[in-house]
Amino acid sequence: MGSLVRADGPHWCPVSSHPPIPTRVVLLTGPSGSGKSRLAALTGLPVLRLDDFYKEAGDPTLPQVPGSSDIDWDSPLSWDAEAAVAAVVELCRTGRTRVPVYDISTSSRVGEESLDIDRTPLVVAEGIFAAEIVGRCRELGVLADALCLRGHPSTTFRRRLLRDLRESRKSVPFLLRRGWRLMRTERSIVARQAALGAHPCAKQEALGRLAAAAAGRLTKPAAAPDRA
Repeated sequence: MGSLVRADGPHWCPVSSHPPIPTRVVLLTGPSGSGKSRLAALTGLPVLRLDDFYKEAGDPTLPQVPGSSDIDWDSPLSWDAEAAVAAVVELCRTGRTRVPVYDISTSSRVGEESLDIDRTPLVVAEGIFAAEIVGRCRELGVLADALCLRGHPSTTFRRRLLRDLRESRKSVPFLLRRGWRLMRTERSIVARQAALGAHPCAKQEALGRLAAAAAGRLTKPAAAPDRA
């Protein structure tokens, strides 16, 4: 599939007190193993990997799984949301930013690299915690859309386990414990991400919305969640 970006297409711009921003972001989230990275690659758009903003092992603020000694890497508290937002905004406003390179197997940052998008009108920022920054990106005027990939929990479980084993991300017992826990809670994970402002959808709908955003056909940004 070719790039979704059309160089001759106008891009939608929100009404905001901020100066015009040359680039906007589509936040792509979903349960671990839902296919976010694969879908982001299919678009041909620049991609910011938000999972590289995980905190490092030994950080005293890392949460634990209740009743276990395992670090809860599926809790937003294991992730540096402020650094992620700063990188998204800098990328949208300047066309470049510095991002960490994170090694999941050692839970550590092993370097840093520059991401330069050359003023592309749209960028995808994907990761399991992307929904956590929907509101902030909306407030800052950089949000084009927010999507949450969803599927069948058993399919996600198999896809996630095969990937994690292939990449030796963690020990096998840890991956099995985590996978079983995530499969049981997948629907509640999607519900939480939807409540934060990410639109739940399958792959084809997500690609359609990304294409619309890239072509400037998006009529409004992702709506803020209702508050009781």
